[in-house]
Amino acid sequence: MHVPRGDVAQRGEEILAVFDTAFGELLAADPAAFRVKFRKMAASAFAFYRGTACLFYADLERARDGAGGPYLDERTSRVWIHGDLHAENFGTYMDATGRLIFNVNDFDEAYVGPFTWDLKRFAASVALIGYTKALSDEKIGELVRTYAAAYRDRIRALAAGAGSGADLPPFTLETAEGPLLASLRAARSLTRFGLLDSMTEIRDYERVFSAGGGSIELDAATRYKVLAAFDGYLETLPESSLARPDSYRVKDVVGRRGIGIGSAGLPSYNILLEGNSDALENDVVIYMKQGQTPAVSRHITDPGVRSYFRHEGHRTVISQRALQAHADPWLGWTELDGAGQLVAEVSPYAVDLDWSDLDDPVEIANVVADLGRATATMHAAADDTSGHSLVPYSTERAIDAVIAADEDGFAELLVDFAHSYGARARADHQIFVDLFRNGRIPGL
Repeated sequence: MHVPRGDVAQRGEEILAVFDTAFGELLAADPAAFRVKFRKMAASAFAFYRGTACLFYADLERARDGAGGPYLDERTSRVWIHGDLHAENFGTYMDATGRLIFNVNDFDEAYVGPFTWDLKRFAASVALIGYTKALSDEKIGELVRTYAAAYRDRIRALAAGAGSGADLPPFTLETAEGPLLASLRAARSLTRFGLLDSMTEIRDYERVFSAGGGSIELDAATRYKVLAAFDGYLETLPESSLARPDSYRVKDVVGRRGIGIGSAGLPSYNILLEGNSDALENDVVIYMKQGQTPAVSRHITDPGVRSYFRHEGHRTVISQRALQAHADPWLGWTELDGAGQLVAEVSPYAVDLDWSDLDDPVEIANVVADLGRATATMHAAADDTSGHSLVPYSTERAIDAVIAADEDGFAELLVDFAHSYGARARADHQIFVDLFRNGRIPGL
């Protein structure tokens, strides 16, 4: 995509303005973390895309892609969405029933908005991955159509009432195939002891966090505040998680600094808890991190949505519980220094879908179809049957109805967007790299 020089300069200013809104305060507080984040984003167009949900939604707003757009009405514009649904935000977790599940993960950006925004964000990520694998535009279009068809078929089945039992089972060791099954098997080979061995050590016959490795020792005052916040967190856990009161004895606390693409500059803490027995190999590590403002929320003006959440930690947890059946039993929220915090387990069984060895177009198509089914199941989970009042109607029936009104246009809407925004993101990546390497990003 060739962009004229004048347009490059204008687009650069647009990118900087969006970055200032999304990252300004955190960047000013921790420039070093953002230098790490931006270097990771500079590595590829896809890494840039992963780190710029803020730019994606600003562009959708400029294109007037909101309420009243294609396939959007009063109901389908108010669906619980993931908020950052790209091809790498899928992986494994162990649910509250002890089953290993492959599904959507990372709900930090979850919110309530138009369901098509999730689909478009995923479709553009397919275009970016396809480009890096030297797939033709025609083949990329086929992959997006495959995703759209799988999503549409699953929504139709859910709207018809299937899926309440064994009709539409989740992706497990018994039902998954191909790379999804490989991820689940890899997760199954992991152990709690392996995780503990990588983060902790035995000292004076007790398990504590190891020094180094990104851990930050806390002063007494900070430790006290974190422990007070932990007490508040316990009150937010469902009763089913409170069956083992001995499991909430804190053994150790350390600070950590968020340096990932999505968590740069956000303070976080790891807390080591007694396991369900006196044995040292079943201790539990949970993390507490400051909730972030989701990019999509800046473009949703519905006061009913905004007022539903106490703070960003509460929003993240409520959203994940709504979108993910049998979520992490350690998932809860609290407040620290007036900021909302998300609390969850550092899972020993988390394995992300690995695209690096996925090169065969047929295999990629099979994976994309499975991810389409997972997306539909997620969109259908949080509605009038989930116990949350924010979306008091059947989302799968609402989505099914709008797609049924224009079956032929649904897939093509996503294909056209995938091609156009994929090209936009590749051009933006180059603009960003030049801004970054030439010292044009304020505060760095």
